[in-house]
Amino acid sequence: MFDDLGNRAAVDQALSRLTKSGKIRRIARGVYDIPKTHPTFGTLSPDPDAIAKSIAAQAGYRLQPTPAHAANALGLSTQVPAQIVYLTDGSSRKIKVGNRTIHFRHAGPPALLGAGTSAGVALQAMRAFGPDHLTASIIQQLRRTLPSNAKTGLKGLAHYAPHWMTSAIDAVTA
Repeated sequence: MFDDLGNRAAVDQALSRLTKSGKIRRIARGVYDIPKTHPTFGTLSPDPDAIAKSIAAQAGYRLQPTPAHAANALGLSTQVPAQIVYLTDGSSRKIKVGNRTIHFRHAGPPALLGAGTSAGVALQAMRAFGPDHLTASIIQQLRRTLPSNAKTGLKGLAHYAPHWMTSAIDAVTA
């Protein structure tokens, strides 16, 4: 990534010095961030979503939030998942970020349908409620809040989605 700035030893040395001086933070191998400070709270923890996306992009993995995380992100649920868990087509692993842990859980193709897109997040949110609890009010909220590109993406994924989701997808995208 920094090949244009010098040889590997020089780049490693520069990153090490910046880390020791506190100008950057090493999150994981090859993943760094610039610490942000708050006047009252001091140094803030890095954004776990940005870290997860960076690690997935670095490894070439697809990334999908869990159903509970997706429902919360879309405002369909007020429950905040206690653990930060992402589904991935890569290997399962844990990354410690400050005092929190990001879990990457290996998942199969059905769980990763639309991974990395807003349509995929919407599918996961529907999956959180299941066929028995996906109500008309939830469908209406998705219909109101999803951008048009997400609705177009949902329409394209409807053929691959579980059978119980197809009528809900039709209602959201109508």
